[in-house]
Amino acid sequence: MFYFMLAPYMTYNVILIAAAVIPAVFLMGRVARLDRLEKESPALLWRLVKAGVFAALLAMVEEWILGGILDLAAEKETTAYRVILYFGVVACAEESSKYLLMKRNSWASPEFNCQYDGVVYAVFVSLGFALWENLSYVMSYGLQTALVRAVTAIPGHACFGVFMGVFYGMARKHANQGRTSQSRICRILAFCVPAVLHGIYDYIATMESASGTWYFIGFVAALFLISYVLVGRMAKRDRYIA
Repeated sequence: MFYFMLAPYMTYNVILIAAAVIPAVFLMGRVARLDRLEKESPALLWRLVKAGVFAALLAMVEEWILGGILDLAAEKETTAYRVILYFGVVACAEESSKYLLMKRNSWASPEFNCQYDGVVYAVFVSLGFALWENLSYVMSYGLQTALVRAVTAIPGHACFGVFMGVFYGMARKHANQGRTSQSRICRILAFCVPAVLHGIYDYIATMESASGTWYFIGFVAALFLISYVLVGRMAKRDRYIA
């Protein structure tokens, strides 16, 4: 009896969870399949997905603290407030959490021996982050939110991961070749570039005007296209760096 009472609710929740998870898993599989030289182990990839989930939790704490400080220091609803919120709080907290946990779980790994590996690692961490974030939104706001985020936020996190991974792979290559300064610069760019893109994404997404909608569509289309091209080129030009 209780099963028949709960079945519709359980089925709906399963649909919500599937809608939240499937887009992230699809993109992970797409990026992993392009790794043509040497596939990463399932254990490492799973560890990176979990790192992305932990990064989401860490970012929540950082955003709560930094957001509270911002609320005390700046007047809300001003342009300056929004710029600091989306670039200095949200983007920096989320991208720094992803980067730190990605580096912790992959930098010293013996499997990190190809430049494209950096893209795989960053995208898996970013999609682990997006997967957890998406579950939270979907369980709170429903299926419609899942559909919107499936074509915006989840690919957006994947794109930020692509840019992070390109510079992260270059950093590992320079480090292996003894170019410490170049490696450090690439590690800085691995955080800064996706953070700036993330800030622009969030800022434009919250513009309450018709022109803001078109700016958002144009930015997202360009971001997706450039990321798609970058992934393809990085995969085709991949080389061993160990």
